[in-house]
Amino acid sequence: MALGPHDTSPFKPQEQKLPNHVAIIMDGNGRWATEKGLPRTAGHQAGTENIARVLNALQSQSVKYVTLYAFSTENWGRPDSEISGLMVILQTAIDAQVKKLHKRNVRIRHLGALHRLSPKLRQSITAAVDRTQGNTGLTLCVAFDYGGRAEIVQAVKRIMEQTSDPGEITEELIQSNLYLPDVPYPDLIIRTAGEQRLSNFLIWQAAYSEYYQTPIFWPEFDEKEVQRALDEYLLRQRKFGATSDALSEDHESI
Repeated sequence: MALGPHDTSPFKPQEQKLPNHVAIIMDGNGRWATEKGLPRTAGHQAGTENIARVLNALQSQSVKYVTLYAFSTENWGRPDSEISGLMVILQTAIDAQVKKLHKRNVRIRHLGALHRLSPKLRQSITAAVDRTQGNTGLTLCVAFDYGGRAEIVQAVKRIMEQTSDPGEITEELIQSNLYLPDVPYPDLIIRTAGEQRLSNFLIWQAAYSEYYQTPIFWPEFDEKEVQRALDEYLLRQRKFGATSDALSEDHESI
């Protein structure tokens, strides 16, 4: 059972189920393109086109929340040409996909900052969020210009505006001041392209997430790869700091 955003109580074991929230670090677009003799922007385009396929696969498994790591605060350090290409790709994707996602009852949420984006892109993101806010199907959180440390710094600044008493600061208060405090913690984090690090992604929320990495580049992460990740998740025992014996005893007492 995943801990909710405001739940810091001890883990209560239950039969393992498919994840409620899957977060994905979509890595390997550039390397995929390089291997094929294509410009890196072609890889980012292919990666963007792959999102719908993965969302369909996850939605068919009744996953309720998906968070995609699309652009980090550190990605601003990439070459200007690549950044410009990424911005164009995102703008095009929003223009092409929001109507389709809205028809599928998908709710779009933005995770991160907006002030460094162009006015047109900011407007498109805000419009997509507003248009789909009443939808009740899959919630798609897009982390764009997002950094886990920046998110925590922002939360601390907000808290300082509310109180100067250190005794009032709790995990619940920090959580309530994050970008999307109502979104449950991710049960499963998938990273493609073989890397084995979080790269400043959901570092508060991912404290007890299960981690799955695959050497498959993101543009080739298809329905079969989604199923492999979910099958692996079902084999995990989520202990949340407890021992296996303690979990067994608690389960027997239920």
